[in-house]
Amino acid sequence: MMKKIKLLLVDDQQLIRESLHILLDMDTEIEVIGVAENGQIAIELCEKLSPTIVLMDIHMPQMDGVEATRQIKLRWPNIHVIILTTFQEIQYVVEALSAGAEGYLLKAIHPKDLAAGIHWVSQGGTLIPQDIAKLLVSQLKMAGIASGSHGSFVASGTEVQISESRTNKLSKGEAYDLSVRELQVLHYVSEGLNNREIAEKLFLSEGTIKNYISIIYSKLNVHDRIKASKKALDEGMI
Repeated sequence: MMKKIKLLLVDDQQLIRESLHILLDMDTEIEVIGVAENGQIAIELCEKLSPTIVLMDIHMPQMDGVEATRQIKLRWPNIHVIILTTFQEIQYVVEALSAGAEGYLLKAIHPKDLAAGIHWVSQGGTLIPQDIAKLLVSQLKMAGIASGSHGSFVASGTEVQISESRTNKLSKGEAYDLSVRELQVLHYVSEGLNNREIAEKLFLSEGTIKNYISIIYSKLNVHDRIKASKKALDEGMI
């Protein structure tokens, strides 16, 4: 019987690749279909193997995980990417989300939790640990204060607005498990932008935006843009 989740492992350290391969292949619903030591090889394998999920390291030679994620999401919007790294600095979170990653995890995670996260993302969920989410909100708030309530992070060409009111909206979005990227998409949906216009704003593909909107509908328990916008407005998320 064919396993449901086709997984591509990307890490420049052979020991980590082999360890993850052994651990995750024990899950009967996960099949490790390939391994890569850098982002360029990951892209080549995505074209050949069509994985369901790519488990991606950030710091690698030739092409790092953020750039590889950006190119993968541009060419194959339906491939999900989970960033797996030892780094917890806020800029990597922002860059990974801006590139279109659906998940961000630290390598210290328990193998069972990692497998559960892979299942969650494969079903359309987003995955950001609570401690990282709090760190992101905290850094956004601090940056907003330092810049006089209207500052911005610039991550690989994508501008992420930060302000005191924006921080409050991020916090309210957490009640529905909305990621920073999902809140950005929801904001543009509420402004009446179509998928193409949102994709241009966020430097993503239309397919990726469509996926985000489907996830937003599921989390907000709505079925169209009008209801999503109304709920976001009523809950103070936009």
